[in-house]
Amino acid sequence: MSAFADVEYTGARELRGPLVVVEGVRGVGWDEFATIALDSGERRHGLVLEVDRDLAVVQVLQGTAGMHRTGTRVSFSGTPLRIPVGTGWLGRVCNGRGDPADGGPPVLGGTDAAVGGAPINPVRREPPNEPVLTGVSAVDVLTTLVRGQKLPLFSVAGLPHLELAVQIAAQATCGGEAFAVVFAGMGLTHADAAFVRAGLAERSAARELVLLLNTADDPVIERLLTPRLALTIAEHLAFTEGRHVLVVMTDMTAYSEALREVSAARGEIPARRAYPGYLYSDLASLYERCGRIRGRPGSVTVLPVLTMPAGDITHPVPDLTGYITEGQIVLSAEVYAAGTYPPVDPLASLSRLMRKGAGAGRTRADHPDVAAQLIAALARSRQVRELADLIGRPALSPTDLRHLDLEDAFRQRFLAQSTDGNRSLDESLDRAWEVLLTLPRSQLGMIPADLLDAHQASPRADMGGRETAP
Repeated sequence: MSAFADVEYTGARELRGPLVVVEGVRGVGWDEFATIALDSGERRHGLVLEVDRDLAVVQVLQGTAGMHRTGTRVSFSGTPLRIPVGTGWLGRVCNGRGDPADGGPPVLGGTDAAVGGAPINPVRREPPNEPVLTGVSAVDVLTTLVRGQKLPLFSVAGLPHLELAVQIAAQATCGGEAFAVVFAGMGLTHADAAFVRAGLAERSAARELVLLLNTADDPVIERLLTPRLALTIAEHLAFTEGRHVLVVMTDMTAYSEALREVSAARGEIPARRAYPGYLYSDLASLYERCGRIRGRPGSVTVLPVLTMPAGDITHPVPDLTGYITEGQIVLSAEVYAAGTYPPVDPLASLSRLMRKGAGAGRTRADHPDVAAQLIAALARSRQVRELADLIGRPALSPTDLRHLDLEDAFRQRFLAQSTDGNRSLDESLDRAWEVLLTLPRSQLGMIPADLLDAHQASPRADMGGRETAP
């Protein structure tokens, strides 16, 4: 604790957006927690962003609205922001600062932890190698989420990314092992926040969920704190309590825009699209807090959700996120316009760690071969569809026509499911087989012959390879 922790400074030199510049300070360090007292008796809280000689720049978590230079008193704690951690968070709904929003008492814990966190020593990292099953066929079969992975969801405004994120948070499991979800919403409308609470009410009642909701009318600075609170809570639940934890963070574009706004208020030199030059390292400081630690139980898996402005995947936020993370799930406006949910584009989506978490002893022995063959068949189907647009469907060969049939079967029998549809992995893989068997055997060269023999003899498909009703 700083020797000056009980000293109050009244020299508020400037109020600038969400920032207050305090002069005459001594012994204050970067990232230190501050308490701001107003003449009205209200107390706000902040974090030190910058110290220059006797000046300290403090970001006020509740914003500076209603504050005045005179009558504002600031005291510094001498330590970074810390919060209580433990199982007391499970089942609670809080705002983006961690204050209760469910009418309950403040969250208490047996210990506390620094919100800034600490990077995992690479030497102690355990490679991800077990799946997190979501009940969504397109994710479980084609872009399998692996414990300890960071796998973002790329979307566009107007697509049902929030619905998919809530569905995954509500349905995800780890094979019967102790599991929890930490859901961090940033910049949500009140309607979206209500939707999230309703969609995750069952998991919250089971004390398997921590819900942190920052709404669009909350102070923008709070948005920078919300994902760090979520990850701090998740790390304790995972590495101390022994749970496998899925952290869903939406929307990281809203987070990045908040970072840009604070950077502009600080007068920093902008980089690409006016985002600060440290956007990459800031995002990495969040995404890289996931993983597994050798010798400790549990894992932290991160699913960031972000909207691509104007659908531009080269925009700085998705672009930098793609460099840091291990693949992406991409939603398609074309698929959504066709009335299919979830509108996942399988050819643009990828899980780079999928092979570590799929196959015999983890999911099912035929899983990697089926997924690879299905992606290859869909790629050929897309080529055939483009060819049909040029020369017409009657000019296509019988095999090409079967590829067009496969694309339709994929959307109707495999991809499409309801927003509360929770499919087992076996059901999802069986549906993938039904889709593949719309093709002649000669087109399924990536699947071993014994697997083909077994499934072509199954009553779920006739000898011609066409689907039959289950």
